[in-house]
Amino acid sequence: MWLLWAGVAASSLAAAAALRYCVSRPLPSAIGQQWKLLLLDAILKTFICLAHAMERLGLGHHVKKTLRKSTAGPGGSPSAVRDVAFDGVPVRVYRPPTAGEGGLRRGLLYLHGGGWAYGSAKDGTYDRVCRELSRELNTVVVSVDYRLHPDARFPTPYLDCLTAAKRFLTPAALAEHGVDPERVAVSGDSAGGNLAAALAQEIAMDESVRVKFSVQALIYPALQALDFNTPSYRQNRDMVILSRPLMVQFWLQYLGGGPSLKPHLLANGHTSDVAPELRARLDWTALLPPEHQEDYFPVRGDGPRVQGVPRLLPADSWDRLRHSPRPL
Repeated sequence: MWLLWAGVAASSLAAAAALRYCVSRPLPSAIGQQWKLLLLDAILKTFICLAHAMERLGLGHHVKKTLRKSTAGPGGSPSAVRDVAFDGVPVRVYRPPTAGEGGLRRGLLYLHGGGWAYGSAKDGTYDRVCRELSRELNTVVVSVDYRLHPDARFPTPYLDCLTAAKRFLTPAALAEHGVDPERVAVSGDSAGGNLAAALAQEIAMDESVRVKFSVQALIYPALQALDFNTPSYRQNRDMVILSRPLMVQFWLQYLGGGPSLKPHLLANGHTSDVAPELRARLDWTALLPPEHQEDYFPVRGDGPRVQGVPRLLPADSWDRLRHSPRPL
């Protein structure tokens, strides 16, 4: 019994320490009602800790035990919301109540965020966002419910989104939903922004796809995993909700790397031994104006390049970097 009480006491002390740490953590002054953000961060971290504990007890993977979806009633609802499948990929389609100019509407393929592990097209938050987008922009919104970690890793989520995109861009699908082929966009936030950027490039180069995206709208996208020591990563390394270590964890999960590699990626050990001419392609200082560089400098990992994440650095990666016309 005393062990139980000792465990409870230790947990209470840890919770109190964590709460004090969260409350005292500095946040940008432009953020209003900071206590709400800190409270949300504490709640999320509590759920994640409990989920990890349940996984250690053999009760399932921690991602599946963490709240993936929230339920919420519809906001300003468009006239029609349907859950369908585009060539086997589940999507939610939002159709606005009125037709556009000439009877055709804009079209938007939306990809939710969540570190390739959380979220859903049917999630309460993303459902409200897509309803609002459809209503305010008079747009047919297709929100893709791509597969997530731990059931899927790269390239499965990307391929799910690509399959849905190609189906949506067919003349038959566009006609069915009353979408103007000249006004179709792709968008996504965070991990969804990564997928949206990849889709925009792939569709643009695919000659078999006649209709192309006319707009790409990326919302705080996760676009690179070669340098985890850029100024933005270092400035926000301990930021609430999404810290630098957590971002690295999401990338490792997505690319099939083990958690033991996290310290190496945080130190840029996964790009430590690239050739000098390729190192210049990864130098973000070439893109950052001198007045904003301040005391930041590129961090280069020591020793041989860390192996174990082949999806991050496939065999032909450096050849493609060498022939890239612009710095990454």
